[in-house]
Amino acid sequence: MIEYDIVIIGGSPVGRYAASLAIELGAKVALVEPETSPELLNTSALNHIADFKPQSTDWETAVLWAFGVESQIGAFHSLALITAKGVDVIVGSGQFETKPHLAFFVNDRLLVGRTYLLATGSHYLVQDIEGLNKTGFLTLGNISLSLDAAPSNWVILGGTPQSIELAQAASGLNYNVTLIVESSKIISHVDSEVVQLLEAQLEASGVRILKQTKVTQVLSIDDKKWLQAGDKAIETDEIVVAAQTPNIESLNLAAVGVKWHKNRLLVNAKLQTTNNRIYACGDVIGGYALTNLANYEANIALRNALFFPTRKIDYQYVPWGIATRPALAHVGITEAQTQQFYNINEIIVLRQYFKSLPLAQIHDETTGICKLITLKNGEILGASVFGLNAGELINLISFAINHKIKIYHLDKIAPVYPTVGEIILQAAHEWNKMKLDRSNARQELLEDFFQFRRNWNL
Repeated sequence: MIEYDIVIIGGSPVGRYAASLAIELGAKVALVEPETSPELLNTSALNHIADFKPQSTDWETAVLWAFGVESQIGAFHSLALITAKGVDVIVGSGQFETKPHLAFFVNDRLLVGRTYLLATGSHYLVQDIEGLNKTGFLTLGNISLSLDAAPSNWVILGGTPQSIELAQAASGLNYNVTLIVESSKIISHVDSEVVQLLEAQLEASGVRILKQTKVTQVLSIDDKKWLQAGDKAIETDEIVVAAQTPNIESLNLAAVGVKWHKNRLLVNAKLQTTNNRIYACGDVIGGYALTNLANYEANIALRNALFFPTRKIDYQYVPWGIATRPALAHVGITEAQTQQFYNINEIIVLRQYFKSLPLAQIHDETTGICKLITLKNGEILGASVFGLNAGELINLISFAINHKIKIYHLDKIAPVYPTVGEIILQAAHEWNKMKLDRSNARQELLEDFFQFRRNWNL
């Protein structure tokens, strides 16, 4: 007998968000929450402590403040509030059962739903590095006030939004930080030109960056940790691991036909797992652990689970960002990706620099670029922004991409002065100027051609 329209197996912020949304959609909802959820350090907040506590350079104060911010944010999705909305909240650990029918067994109770949503989040992965376990390490899940003292020297392994935010924040608090990544860029899926600016800014902030570097061994010598990173031996006080893996070990997924590969569940474009009654969203399906991406996935998965499964995920239209100083944000495809799908003669790249913005001059934050990728017909394919209020700016560009607004239409807006939105107007002006130049050049070419014809006839 079906008890619920959907049973959400949570343990992450997106699980609680999904439960609240499902109730708003008129569903009967059960939310299974573990007894303890990890208390994660809000690296976005930590990186901006200087905005509110400019005199603070103390690690304990900074971490306490960041946890406080996270607690205030989490209060809007507390279990008490979710229960008050009508969600049946069950606290405990459980697993899927197939007999007598598909159900989720928890606290000696079978929860039977028409559909199920996996939103269990992830935990930090112990990387396969010789000596790492023995030597010990930290993750974003256990960096806390339990540290007797903040380490003077940090090595952070892995390029994720959170690891980059932490690296800059710790460096800003006067700690020595080395960020090690195995790829050629510290963060993927972003325009190479913009990532280079981010890397330069991190290095200017004091972060040492080692790219295309693999850590092969970790040793403990005289109360110090030593890493063999490529051909370098690095001494440090503490190691922070950024790699993550989904929380799926105890759910009995194999018995219900749900498959996974490496560090993610396998889902289709509708966010169905290999069992079409079980959906998934957030960290469990891979990608960066970003709130807006997880919530976007939850919206798609819930509507497919509760109604007809017709909606498909399309990350091209979803912006995302990193709370560095200045911030980095991206939406759509990059210039390199565009060249794989379009003729290079059809692509127009627009670059506008933040030093031209009055607001950037006022705040003395002139470092930055807004790079727009468009076609000759004015369609915006993607954008990468690195600079003041990049997140707010990318939201505007994302809106334009989602609603098929051509770049030349943005020439008609009159943004409030002074704001970063002026840079979009500048880009639209440049595109229209380039279009006019191309039209003039074409007209001159035609005139030269007809003049040639006339001379030939003579």
